[in-house]
Amino acid sequence: YSNPGCLQPPKDHLSSCLFVHILALTVRSTYSHTLCPFVFCLQDDVEDSHRIPPSPVVHVRGLCDAVVEADLVEALNKFGNICYVMMMPFKHQALVEFDSVESAERCVACGTREAVYIAEQQAFFNFSTSQRITRPTNADDPTSGNKVLLLSIQNPLYPITTDVLYTVCNPVGNVLRIVIFKRNGIQAMSVEDAQKAKLALNGADIYAGCCTLKIEYARPNRLNVVRNDNTSRDYTKPFLLHRERGKGRQRQAILGEHPSNGYGPHCPLLPLPGNSRYRKRTEEVQDLISYPLLLHKTSSSSSSSTSFLSRAVSSSVAMVSGLHPAKMNCSRIFNLFCLYGNVEKVKFMKSVPGTALVEMGDEYAVDRAVTHLNSIKVFGKKVNVCVSKQQAVIPSQTFELADGSSSYQDFSLTRNNRFSSAQNGRNIIQPPAAVLHFYNAPPSLSQQQLHTLCTEHDVPIFTKFKVFDAKPNSKTLSGLLEFDSKTEAMEALTVLNHHQIRIPSKSSLSLDTLIKQDSL
Repeated sequence: YSNPGCLQPPKDHLSSCLFVHILALTVRSTYSHTLCPFVFCLQDDVEDSHRIPPSPVVHVRGLCDAVVEADLVEALNKFGNICYVMMMPFKHQALVEFDSVESAERCVACGTREAVYIAEQQAFFNFSTSQRITRPTNADDPTSGNKVLLLSIQNPLYPITTDVLYTVCNPVGNVLRIVIFKRNGIQAMSVEDAQKAKLALNGADIYAGCCTLKIEYARPNRLNVVRNDNTSRDYTKPFLLHRERGKGRQRQAILGEHPSNGYGPHCPLLPLPGNSRYRKRTEEVQDLISYPLLLHKTSSSSSSSTSFLSRAVSSSVAMVSGLHPAKMNCSRIFNLFCLYGNVEKVKFMKSVPGTALVEMGDEYAVDRAVTHLNSIKVFGKKVNVCVSKQQAVIPSQTFELADGSSSYQDFSLTRNNRFSSAQNGRNIIQPPAAVLHFYNAPPSLSQQQLHTLCTEHDVPIFTKFKVFDAKPNSKTLSGLLEFDSKTEAMEALTVLNHHQIRIPSKSSLSLDTLIKQDSL
């Protein structure tokens, strides 16, 4: 017993059985009252029936968020040859299969005697109940590899396109083809490139905290690509066309069909190296570089990957086009964008009607705004949101908008920014929906008063109204509003968010979109 407070077993073998029964009852009674586990061991001649027999597969626990397959191989290959690694990033665990039981025993024994660190964090080891890790393919030789990798994107909060996957994988090994479907595949130049990519990227996050990569060797040894777009691309045939029925061969435009207002989501998600089609851009397209890649957080990334990613442009300024010139102003843009991050400044561009620059607290807020607000419809206009090439919004000569308000406004000191306090973790990022969550309203606010408010401000009227039960002595009211469509809900949010209701005390109505609920 390592704990001096534990009960000590009797020394005579005759009474050991009686002692075991008494001790078991003591443990059960103690555990049921104190919820504290009690660990004890029997004499040497009494075997532990729960002991896991040695296995070539070792279960690794206590891994940090940033660990990738290469970190495990680097730390554990001193115990023996590693045949296979299965990452379980959301559990901070992994399974490591050695080529022999002896190698696995050395790993577990070393982890028991002393601390073993993986990616600068102590890990814990025990034998797995499995004798072999199940492979996704039928390959008899797991070390032989394949040029085609199967990528599973876990927790995909952001769009994953061929350009994103190319940017992630190409610094590690030359990528030939990418096909995205319900299961993703990437073909590298050689088996060696595929092995390097699997080691360096398995378990990594494409973006911070989400879009986690799980990489396996795929069954086919070649990908067939019939067109180049966001879901499939052949990098050995950069000008592969997508032919439609009834149309002959056409000359391919660099950015496809032009958007109606000169701006739109036709730019590549990330700039591609060695692809001349994306090097020359018009002045409009230069402002449409999309959101930055937050490639994984480990120190194992190569210098080539770092130098390549340093060329990807990031900015805390979003460019918004397609705005209704008569109904949109700085305050209404703030009402819309504040759901995804702090809004610092908003400036309308006089030279391009219906276009504004929005400076947010950081580039991650811009990423969230691009993901959730791009291509939404507000006041009958399709709004396009892209990352701007500008790094800040510079106050220039202001002018008067159609409603008489200023074309520039600074929101850096407003208390309506929702990501400024220590409680910003309570802000759940949600996409637009047909149901709005309202809160901070006066407790006397009625359904009819909200109905009148919508009518006075010429916004769609909600179809369903629900009030949450308020706490005793609560000074505010909260609830849900359901509209006929997501577009109507977004228009109401744009106009009425932070609206001050004077009944009889001053309260500022706050609105938010509700996720995972399309109706009440």
